Amino acid sequence: MKSGRAEELDALAAEVHACRRCPRLVAWREAEAADPPRRFRGEEYWARPVSGFGDPAARILLVGLAPAAHGANRTGRMFTGDRSGDWLYAALHRAGLANQPTAVRRDDGLRLIDTYVTATVRCAPPANKPTPAERDNCLPYLERELDLLDRARVVVALGSFGWDGFLRAARAIGVPTPRPKPRFGHGAEARLGDRWTLLGCFPPSQQNTFTGKLTEPMTDAVLARAKALAAAGG
Repeated sequence: MKSGRAEELDALAAEVHACRRCPRLVAWREAEAADPPRRFRGEEYWARPVSGFGDPAARILLVGLAPAAHGANRTGRMFTGDRSGDWLYAALHRAGLANQPTAVRRDDGLRLIDTYVTATVRCAPPANKPTPAERDNCLPYLERELDLLDRARVVVALGSFGWDGFLRAARAIGVPTPRPKPRFGHGAEARLGDRWTLLGCFPPSQQNTFTGKLTEPMTDAVLARAKALAAAGG
């Protein structure tokens, strides 16, 4: 039987899946699904906004930028079906925060442990660059997730866009944020009142992982820090 928190997250997910607030993003996500790369020809694309995923009682929250055009926009689950997701879920599995190291499709049995994964923007954007207006259209979904995920004590921002989006959402729901605004960096750490510790992690994009800007030990260290902080109450 689902908890009230889980049911509310499911209801929010249904709203996210039906969203058409941003005409440019709607057109892009649907066009990419209609003309996919050869390796994905014949697959049925999700081609809708992507909701958050994970443990409703999570103490650790990961916030990324947006779904990938042929990753989550195809599979319908955050960081699933692309190289970034391969990297992220393998790291979560090594940290004991996922039951398996792979994420291929929505029904592959993946389960997150004490962890919830979401994004600032829910539709795949052209060139991976949402506009400020598109970000602002989407932020209320993150704000509502933050309210519902009331056990979360540690937030891992996967990149500067996730870092900035989380801080904006936190301010919008009345949580004090540091002044001056803390700067994103890999391993950066900021405290938000008595509710959250914010950690920075380079996103697991191929641009970062192929060049060595982000290594497995670097990702593992951030997740180990997140686990330690969560165990200590944030």
